[in-house]
Amino acid sequence: MKPTFFSTLSSNHDLLQPSETLINTAVSVLKNQRSKSRWNQLRSLYPNGFTPSEFSNITLQLRNNPRLSLNFFNFTLTHKLCSHNLLSLCTIIHTLARSRLKPQTLALIEYAFRAPFWTNFDGLESKPLLLFESLVKTFRVCDSAPFVFDLLIKSCLNSSKIDDCIEIICMLRSRGIYPNVSTCNVVVKSVSRIKGCEAGYEVFREVFGLDCEDNDNVGRLKVSPNAETYNVLMSSFYKDSLVDRVKEVWNEMVESNCEPNCYSYCLLMAAYNELGMSNEVEKLWEEMKCKGIKPDVIAYNTLIGGFCSIGEVKRAEEAYREMELSGIKSCSVTYEHLITGYCRIGDLDSANLLYIDACRKHFRPEGSVVDAVIRGLCDANMVSKGLDFMRCATRHGDFVPGGKCYELLIKGFCKEGKMEEALKLQKEMVGKGYVPNVEIYGAFIDGYMKLGNMELVGKLRHEMLESQMQDEKKD
Repeated sequence: MKPTFFSTLSSNHDLLQPSETLINTAVSVLKNQRSKSRWNQLRSLYPNGFTPSEFSNITLQLRNNPRLSLNFFNFTLTHKLCSHNLLSLCTIIHTLARSRLKPQTLALIEYAFRAPFWTNFDGLESKPLLLFESLVKTFRVCDSAPFVFDLLIKSCLNSSKIDDCIEIICMLRSRGIYPNVSTCNVVVKSVSRIKGCEAGYEVFREVFGLDCEDNDNVGRLKVSPNAETYNVLMSSFYKDSLVDRVKEVWNEMVESNCEPNCYSYCLLMAAYNELGMSNEVEKLWEEMKCKGIKPDVIAYNTLIGGFCSIGEVKRAEEAYREMELSGIKSCSVTYEHLITGYCRIGDLDSANLLYIDACRKHFRPEGSVVDAVIRGLCDANMVSKGLDFMRCATRHGDFVPGGKCYELLIKGFCKEGKMEEALKLQKEMVGKGYVPNVEIYGAFIDGYMKLGNMELVGKLRHEMLESQMQDEKKD
């Protein structure tokens, strides 16, 4: 029969029982001998190594020197001088955590998840939960700090053990202990990213105990959500286009007397932009400034993007100038908003000049921005200028034309009857690995029909059908 979990652990009483002589001698050697000689002397004195209980007792006496404790642990691993178990690992984990040695503690916890002794267990219970129970049992004797549980939760997140994280937080809360708010925020963010925004919201309410009736002890130690917590939720809902839920979370934040920060305002402004509620965006902007919250580049970009989306490019330019005068430097996103804004109102010259200015400042606007400019030029029957713009973007902006870019230009040239130019671009496109789609075939067919070349029209139609049949076979 395999051992049960707690039968493999010593009790606190047993922790103090190993030979005092062995422990005191080992501690003396570790504390008083020079770095190089101490390890040789330990191997000479204890060739058979240490039991986990002996290691734990030695480490307890070294707990005010956590780096020496860690070196001792690594020494026992390297020379196989201790068959570590949960007891000994928890002792060294507590020792490092109480001294706030975060990276080293995280590394040890992750080692504990894959330690050899797990082969003695039946695998039905979760390793993080078993480690948690052991850390709880050894917490007082190791004179540890609650920070150790924050690190355990973060290690679980690093190992994608989301459900274990939530269960550990609930078990801590039942003991009247709450992880740091930053730890809770990371859990909510991870769940939102992996399981979706609604799951993240449910976990938010669970880890902060918002649906629980707190007893006096828990209420006294309870941690409250902060602005970052609500920002995580609003950002998650916004990314999933649930803009109404963004407003609901904002209302919860205000009702909980949590002060929104600049990013909070940005998220709600972005949600209002999606709904076309420009007046509400401006009210939020003024409210933010009245509260003394200084807008950053994200805030200005949100405002500028909102104005551009409704064709108010002059107001966007005013916001841009205000940003520059405030000493806040623009970024690639700023230019992207302005360029697409000018394309939207048909001011393609300004869009072109802005793109060149962005490249001069070493910004790299997204390919969709280049596509927007080219689409605008083609719609304005300036296809040759569109091609020139693509060449300029390729030359100055490290832009790599995509299939959509070629499609817009080819369709534009075919519409103008410039079939030679269209064929050159189609050849260039194929050379870069792009396959002509139905839109491109249709453009060539329409172009040659206008020229009366029905023989070529027939060939293209046949080729297009063959291409479609091959695509269907692949599917």
